[in-house]
Amino acid sequence: MHQSIWKETKLASFPRLTENKKTDVLIIGGGLCGVLCAYYLKQAGVDCLLVEGDRIGSGVSGNTTGKVTWLQGLVYSDLIQKYGREKAQMYLRSQQEALREYEKLSDAYDFDFEKRSAYTYSLKSKEGVEREGIALRALGAEVHLSAAEELPFKTQGTLCAAEQGQLNIIKLLRHLTRDITVFEHTFVKNITAEGVYFHHGVICAKNIIVATHFPFVDRWGGYFLKQYQHRSYVLALKNAPRIKGMYVDEADKGMSFRSYGDTLLLGGGGHRTGKRGGGFEEVENFVRSYYPKAKVVTCWATQDCMTLDRLPYIGQYSSKTPNIFVATGFNKWGLTNSMAAALLLRDSILGKKKDWDLVFSPRRSVLHPQFFINLGETAGNMILPLPKRCSHLGCALHYNKAEHSWDCPCHGSRFSENGKVLDNPADRPANVKSHFH
Repeated sequence: MHQSIWKETKLASFPRLTENKKTDVLIIGGGLCGVLCAYYLKQAGVDCLLVEGDRIGSGVSGNTTGKVTWLQGLVYSDLIQKYGREKAQMYLRSQQEALREYEKLSDAYDFDFEKRSAYTYSLKSKEGVEREGIALRALGAEVHLSAAEELPFKTQGTLCAAEQGQLNIIKLLRHLTRDITVFEHTFVKNITAEGVYFHHGVICAKNIIVATHFPFVDRWGGYFLKQYQHRSYVLALKNAPRIKGMYVDEADKGMSFRSYGDTLLLGGGGHRTGKRGGGFEEVENFVRSYYPKAKVVTCWATQDCMTLDRLPYIGQYSSKTPNIFVATGFNKWGLTNSMAAALLLRDSILGKKKDWDLVFSPRRSVLHPQFFINLGETAGNMILPLPKRCSHLGCALHYNKAEHSWDCPCHGSRFSENGKVLDNPADRPANVKSHFH
C-alpha cells in the first residue's frame, strides 16, 4: 500500500550500462531534475547520457505531490530580510520561468498539467501571511488575501497566487525519457579525475551533473553540513471533498492539500528524518477528525533536502571541481526547482548565464543558525553509544517504527531492516540485522 498514486503509471525500462563510455555531459541521477537536465541538453544538441542506480523516478521524485508554484510558504519576506530585494527578485524570476517552462511542455505532452491557484495559509497568525503578500507585491508578483473556504478549518490568514500548476510526474518522466540516453541499474561509486566509476567500468565526461537528491561525494562542497533531510507523509483519499486549489501551511509541521481527479492528496506529519514526528498517524488522525467518510486508497512518505537559508544549491559542485555541477536542496519545492536547475545548468554548460544564477551559488556563506544545528546533530549522533551506525559517516541510526526502517538524523540516510540503502547520501548497506524493537 505504501506506493505513490503516480506509480500506477508505468515507465519504460532502460538497459544497464556494462561497458566504458565517453560523453560530453554525464548526468548522475534519474529523478526529475536529472531527466530535465538531460532533456534540455539534448534539445540544445549536446551529447549527454544519464545513469540511474535504480529505476527512473523510483526515488524522491516519484513521491512528490506534484505542485508547481512560485508561492512557497513565507520564503520571499525571509529572503528580503536575509539578502535584500535584488536576490529575492532573482529567486522569484527563476521560479516564474520554471512554471512557464512546464506550461510550454504541456503544449507538447500530456502529463495532466492543470492550472490551479496556490495558497499559503497560517493557523497561528495573519501577520506572516500579510507580510509575505507585501513582499511579493513589492517584487512585482500578483497575490491577494483569501478566505480559503475549501479547507475544513478556519485559518488566521491565507495568501493566494493564481495560475500556478499541478501535474502527474511519472507521466511527465515517461515523455521526457523517450528521446534521451538512459541507463538504469547503473550505480555510480565514485568520481575521480580519471572518470566516473560504476560497477562495470568508467564513464569519461567533459562535464558532470550530480542530481542525486543529496550529493554523495563528501570530499567537496561540505553538503553534509549545509543541509539536512525532512520527512513527510501523504494519504490519497477517496470520498473526500474535491479541492480546486493547492494549499500548504506556512508551518513546517502543517498539512498540505491538492486533488488529483476524484482523489484528495493530504500531506503532513513532517519531521526531521531520524527524529520523532507525527508521521502517518498524525495525518490519519486528521482524516478521522475532518473527513470521517474518506477512504485511504494508498499512502506514501517522502523526504526533502533542506538548506541553511531556504535556497537551493545549484551550480559548480565546489571551487576545486570546475567541470562538476550539482543541484540539491530544493526545500520541499522539488518540481519548480528541478526545472530551474535544469535551465540554469544547461546554460552553464553552454557557456551562458542566467540573470538569476548568483542566488543559487553553492559557495555562498554557511553562517546561518541552521548550520550550527546541523553541526550539533552530527556531533551528537557521532558520539551517541548506539550499536546501529550509518554507513555514510557513522552516525547513530534510530528505528522508524512507522516505516520499519533505520533512519539517520544527521544527513537523512535510511536503511531497510536488512540494511539496504533506501535513501542517500549513504551509498552502501548498513549492518543493522541484529536489532530489537
